[in-house]
Amino acid sequence: MDNRSGPYRLSAGEEKRSADFFKNSRIPPAVDGAIIEYIAKKTGKSWNDPVVLERLRRAIVAQKAGYWKSDRKRKPAYTKGYSVLGYLAYHFPVYFMQTEYILQDLAGAGLLKPEIVILDVGTGPGVVPLAVADFFSRLDHASASVFSIERSEENIEAFRFLRQAVFPVKGNTTLHTPVQADIREIDDRKIPGPVDLLVFSNVVNELETATIDDAVDLVMQFSGHVRQDGTILIVEPAEEVTATRLRVLTRALQDRGLTVHSPCPVIRATRCDPSRCWSFMTRPTIYPTRLMETLAACDEAYRYLNTDIKYAYAILRKDGTTRQDVLVPPQAKVARLSKLHQHINRSINVVAAKMSQDLGDRKTHVFKICDGTAAKPAYVVLPEYYRTASNDLIMKEPYGGILEFRQVIVRYNRQHDAYNLLANRNTGILRYGETAGSPEGPDAAKPAGTRKRG
Repeated sequence: MDNRSGPYRLSAGEEKRSADFFKNSRIPPAVDGAIIEYIAKKTGKSWNDPVVLERLRRAIVAQKAGYWKSDRKRKPAYTKGYSVLGYLAYHFPVYFMQTEYILQDLAGAGLLKPEIVILDVGTGPGVVPLAVADFFSRLDHASASVFSIERSEENIEAFRFLRQAVFPVKGNTTLHTPVQADIREIDDRKIPGPVDLLVFSNVVNELETATIDDAVDLVMQFSGHVRQDGTILIVEPAEEVTATRLRVLTRALQDRGLTVHSPCPVIRATRCDPSRCWSFMTRPTIYPTRLMETLAACDEAYRYLNTDIKYAYAILRKDGTTRQDVLVPPQAKVARLSKLHQHINRSINVVAAKMSQDLGDRKTHVFKICDGTAAKPAYVVLPEYYRTASNDLIMKEPYGGILEFRQVIVRYNRQHDAYNLLANRNTGILRYGETAGSPEGPDAAKPAGTRKRG
């Protein structure tokens, strides 16, 4: 039997170790210390020297200014000098923890293998490879071989230093030195492969002047080095333009033959209009690193604290595997979100996926939902004073979970050109297809953990 074949399922002991790690909510001390040590090595001064700290602050502010320019003029710089050090100080901790969470989700979805080969495209100073090594250090019977591509010599230098400082002894992960190349110009023969997991983490949105077609061509070029049962992961910041552009890219990749595994659900036999789909994942905030706290010891502390984990992502497959297919029967007595304009001020039933954490406040809970049909955004609104045991599931259901909403009242939000589905004390919210007594009976839909379409 081929021991590469998956999936690799976490044991109870591995689940506990992971839970303990995430409960700690901070990057490993060895990684924190290695970043500080590298900054001291590169500057020839103590990491907390006032001059070093001030230059790091300037680099962070410059990077943020470059990122928040309009889409076409966006040009964040993380490739040399203090821009690399600023990235290590400000961005690295959040992206490191973000990757750990994503790996945990991939394991839960059965998308990791006992012996997995990973390629990280545009690795920077090695955030993804180092997070992979840390994640796999908590596993008993799995191993990873991680390849990467990076054009910046200084980022590769930082990667080598951190790899040696944090993982000097080879464990169950092999971190290969990055192939130095521009990912847009790399010779196809130099791309490592075949791989089981292809990662684009905070990369595609930063390609200068790249159109959606350019981005599709790039992803498809690299996907040619992914095994037929492999996974493609694209991760982007949660900012509205970038996150929405990822959904447009995902739709275009579907047109080129890839299948969306998650988070987008398959509820109707349709493809959505992603032009206004701003959807992202939120994770618990992390504790600031020692360096971050020191940088924030100034008049404008908020500029240098980066602890929120929010990201948009797409998991794609070549073999048609999806996280779950529900496929609501045509005769089901539930409205499509594309038809909400026909039900203004009426009470209806809807089946949709929960596509956000709580976007509201303590008084009013708001969740984005999607069934793959709507052109205009739709939200479920649950005022706290209407919250009951019958509708409370939406507060607990994970991102991407498919729910049935019974007796929600349709409201049109003219200001935002969107629809709100108001939940009240008469509203019932259930996991669709799992509860007897749904409009079409318990066999109306049969969700599966991971399945192939075809």
